[in-house]
Formats: sequence, structure tokens, C-alpha cells
Amino acid sequence: MLNTGDILETIQMIEREHLDIRTITMGISLLDCTADSLDTLCTRVYDKITRTTEQLVRTGEDIEKEYGIPIVHKRISVTPISLVAASCRSDNYIPVAQALDRAAKEVGVNFIGGFSALVHKGFTNADRVLLDSIPEALSTTDMVCSSVNVATTKAGINMDAIARMGDIIRRCAYLTRDNNSIACAKLVVFANAAEDNPFMAGAFHGVGEPESVINVGVSGPGVVRSAIANAGDCDLTALAETVKRTAFKITRVGQLVAAEASRRLNVPFGIVDLSLAPTPAIGDSVAHILEEMGLAHTGCHGTTAALALLNDAVKKGGVMASSHVGGLSGAFIPVSEDAGMIDAARGGYLTLEKLEAMTAVCSVGLDMIAIPGDTPADVICAIIADEISIGVVNNKTTAARLIPAFGKKVGDEIEFGGLLGSAPVMPVNTASPARFIARGGRIPAPVHSLRN
Repeated sequence: MLNTGDILETIQMIEREHLDIRTITMGISLLDCTADSLDTLCTRVYDKITRTTEQLVRTGEDIEKEYGIPIVHKRISVTPISLVAASCRSDNYIPVAQALDRAAKEVGVNFIGGFSALVHKGFTNADRVLLDSIPEALSTTDMVCSSVNVATTKAGINMDAIARMGDIIRRCAYLTRDNNSIACAKLVVFANAAEDNPFMAGAFHGVGEPESVINVGVSGPGVVRSAIANAGDCDLTALAETVKRTAFKITRVGQLVAAEASRRLNVPFGIVDLSLAPTPAIGDSVAHILEEMGLAHTGCHGTTAALALLNDAVKKGGVMASSHVGGLSGAFIPVSEDAGMIDAARGGYLTLEKLEAMTAVCSVGLDMIAIPGDTPADVICAIIADEISIGVVNNKTTAARLIPAFGKKVGDEIEFGGLLGSAPVMPVNTASPARFIARGGRIPAPVHSLRN
């Protein structure tokens, strides 16, 4: 039962501390849209998406008005297109991406994810076509997001796939050079990708998912920061308890919205992703949580330990609030989307190497990081390989969303606006890893993957 104190506390979280539902994401299976003809496939994809999600945006808006809980984005995720389009005899899937984009615009969502391939153990012909299509697909659409899963703990790391991603990312940057290389912000390279992730740009609807599903992503860095400030100079055990209790309250709000959206849309409820997803708004920053814990600047020594405490406490609190927690769930550290991270990077306190260390203990990985536009493809591949290795060895999801900003150098800034924010171009170690990347093949799975 909710009492008056609970209600007033939630109102304060929303009005003063930036609590919101970051996204309601409807996942849709497109496996029944397969066709020999690319034109037929595109028509079926467009028709199914628009038919299935025609009430999604209105439902989200109605819940937002009735409960007073901000719902920032409404999104769609679909079956990885390399699977859906495999029966087509086509040498490019750009028309499919454009059909996804038209459908997203027709129903009014903010993003659609799933222009994706799962290549952690090798390539099908369709995977190769999809990867070749990514740069033009993302540069000729507005809403479409893409992801490529290049590794799992069970399969190891497909270095041949990573070797291709460097050139693909550079091509994305070039094709959208007049818009701060924004296509790169819509492309994620994963290890151990989650099938039920509601967050972009990595969302796709996994083959183990139902016909359609509602997944909700909650966010409340400002709420957690406020709770820590109110806790005062307590010890770290008490601090962890404070974060756990706060994460419980945040997740209950997400559970309420998810259940209500599921009921109204007559679509099964999937999961609540309880990630602390920041925004560029002041007071809505994961970096500022770490600094409230006692760090002078995010990026100084102690940052990884503080982030480990935060991530663990968020998960422990969230799993008590919902029986179905999934997705990525933890603390995100995207540089461009977090006001505190932006300030730390500008001040030189936060480096690429420190961010990589932090990703060992938080959700996802090297996220929304702008690097010089002339960064060689082999260096981009090596950055990805390092990040992916952390995920494989630690049996967790990690990812890289890198933006080699065309024509930009260290110290310049790129501006995307909205939730994507802005980012200072960060320095990169350019000593060549070319011989290592050129070896190709697969890095074998770690020994602890043999659990059967």
C-alpha cells in the first residue's frame, strides 16, 4: 500500500530530481515477414510494425498524463534484420533500413533498433550483406539504430568481425560528416548482447522473445545523488544501503508503468531495465553521483571502486522491486550524455583508459565517446577488442559506441542535442596494433565458459 509519504516522495523525485521513465520499448518479431523478394520483405516489415505499434505512442502519453510520470521516449526493437532478410537474394539491405525508418516515423516513435547482426562465432551471407549496408543505412535514415554482437563468453571473440567494424565506423563518420558524424552514435558493437535491452542504440528483439513484448527502461541518477547527499558522511556500507533503497523505489515506478502499458496494449510485459541512464541536464548525472560519494572529480583514483559500489547496489535494490529485471541494468557512463562526464573529460580527469577500467564494473562500456576523426581504423578496432575482452572474460555485457568525428581533433567538441548531448574529442593512443588486428581468426572462449 502506498501512503501519503510515498506519494509525496515520488512527486519530489519527478519534479526536483529528474526521475523519469527513459523509454517504453515494444519488441516485435519480424520472423514471419521473410520473403524471397526484397520489395515484399520491406512491405511486410512496414505493415507489421505500423499495425502492431499504432497505439504505442498514444498509450505512453496517456500513462504519462494520468500518473504524472515523465516518459521520455517511445521506441521499437525488432528481430535482427540479418535473420529476417536472409531469404532475400539481395546484395544490400538499405531498403529494409529505410522501411524501418518510414514505419518509425509513421507511428511517431523516437528510435527503432534492430538493424543488427549476431556474428560472435562467424558470418552468414546475410550477416556480410548487413554489415556492408550499415554505413549507408544509418546515413540515409533518421530513426534506425544498428548493433553487431561480435563476441560471447561461450563462443569467444570474432576478431574478423571486429576488423571489419573499424572501417564501417569510419565510413559512418564520413557519410554524416556534415552532421558531426552522427551515424556513429546509432551503431553499437557488443559482447554478450542482451535480447531484451530497451535502450538504444543497442536494442533488438531476440529470437528467444515472444511475438511482441513491452520492456521499460527507468532512470534516476538525480534521485540517487540526492539520497546520497541526504545520507551525509556515513560509511560505505550505509551508503550502499541508501542506494539499494533508492533503486527499489525507482524500479517500482518502472514496474507500475510497464504493467500498465502491457495491460493497455494487450502485449506481454517483458522486463524492467533499471539502468541509471544519465542526460546532459544538470542534476541528472552518474558522474555527479560518484562525486557526491566523495571523489573530487570523476576519473580520479577511486572512481572504479565507487562505480562498483553504485552498480552493485542499484542491481540489488532493483531485483527486490520487480520479478523481471533484465536488459542491461546498472549504471551507464556515456560521455556525451552525462553532464558530469563531459566536464570531467574537458578537465582532463577522465581519459579513455580510465573509462575502459570503469567498464569492468558497470553496465555496457565505452559509450558515446568522441575521438579524433583521423584515428586509424586499426586503432578503432583495437579499442573495441579491448572493451569486448572485458565483457567476455567477466561474463557480462560490454559494448563500444565510438565516434571518430570527421574533421575534428583533440579539444574540439561535437554537439548532437537532445539526449545525445555533446562531447569533447578525447585523445587516443595511436601506437599501431595493426599486426595484431590483421591476424584475424577468433580469440578462444575463456576456460570458465565451460560450465556444462
